[in-house]
Amino acid sequence: MSDLNPADGQLRTARLSLRRPTEADIDAIFTIHRDPETCLHNPSDALTRLDEARELYRRWNDQWQRCGYGYWVVRRHDSALQLGFCGIKPMELRGMKVLNLFYRFAPSAWGQGFASEAAATVTTWASRHVPDLPLIARVRPANIASQRVAVRAGLTRAEQLDETGYDGLDYIYAARHADAWPHARH
Repeated sequence: MSDLNPADGQLRTARLSLRRPTEADIDAIFTIHRDPETCLHNPSDALTRLDEARELYRRWNDQWQRCGYGYWVVRRHDSALQLGFCGIKPMELRGMKVLNLFYRFAPSAWGQGFASEAAATVTTWASRHVPDLPLIARVRPANIASQRVAVRAGLTRAEQLDETGYDGLDYIYAARHADAWPHARH
C-alpha cells in the first residue's frame, strides 16, 4: 500500500510520491487553488493573490511543526510536476476532535485515480499514526467525484454528522464504524 519515511515525512504508493510541502511549492499551491474548477464546490478556498498562497503554505507548515503531519504535495514518481495536495488536519465536528481528510488536485490530474490513491494512503497512515482521532471527509453534496474518492479511501457516509460548512451543507464521510458515531443534535 504505502511506505512512510519518518525522517522526511514522505509517503509512497505504486505511482505516487507524497511529501511535506516546502516554500518552493507556493506557486503550485497558488496555481491549483486559483483555478475556478478546483474550488467550484468550495469557493471559500479559492485564492486570488500569491500572498494568499504564501499564507496558506505558512498555515500548512505550522501544522506540520505542531502535529508532525498535515497536507502532502502529491506527484507521480516519474515527474516533478505537482498533481495536487492530500492530507489531514485536526478540527472539531459537533464538539468532537477529528481529522479532516483533504484532497485537491489540478484538473489535468482528474479521472486517473490519483486522488483516490493518495486519499487511501493518507487514510491508512492516519489510522496507524493518529488512531485516537476519528477521520472524516467533508464533501459538498454536488461534488460526486469527491464523494467517490472518500468512499474509495475507505470512508462511509455518516448522514447523522452532516452539517453546514463555509460554503453550505457538507456531507460527512467517516472512517471506522460511522454508525457508531453519536447522532447529530439539531
